[in-house]
Amino acid sequence: MPRGDKSKYSDKQKREAKHIEEGYEDRGVSEKEAKKRAWATVNKMHGGGSKGGSGSERIKDSSPARKGGKIGGKKQANRSAAQRSASAKKAARTRKARGNG
Repeated sequence: MPRGDKSKYSDKQKREAKHIEEGYEDRGVSEKEAKKRAWATVNKMHGGGSKGGSGSERIKDSSPARKGGKIGGKKQANRSAAQRSASAKKAARTRKARGNG
């Protein structure tokens, strides 16, 4: 099997890697680097390729997913109090106008 062959990975793992890769690209990481990071993340979470029977796609280590979620909120936390307040007021107006809040 040549290096980089993904035949041992399940369809779910391939989808996960694609979504992770898109997230990195959205943040400005190059396509090649994003692909490397995405597969490293999938490997860490699943312990490598796991095309097999029942329970083979079970996540063994969810720490990379938690880390990504924590990183995602930092940008919002760095906003000023005035920006956060304005955003909350706008959201309240929208909810009121749509009748669901």
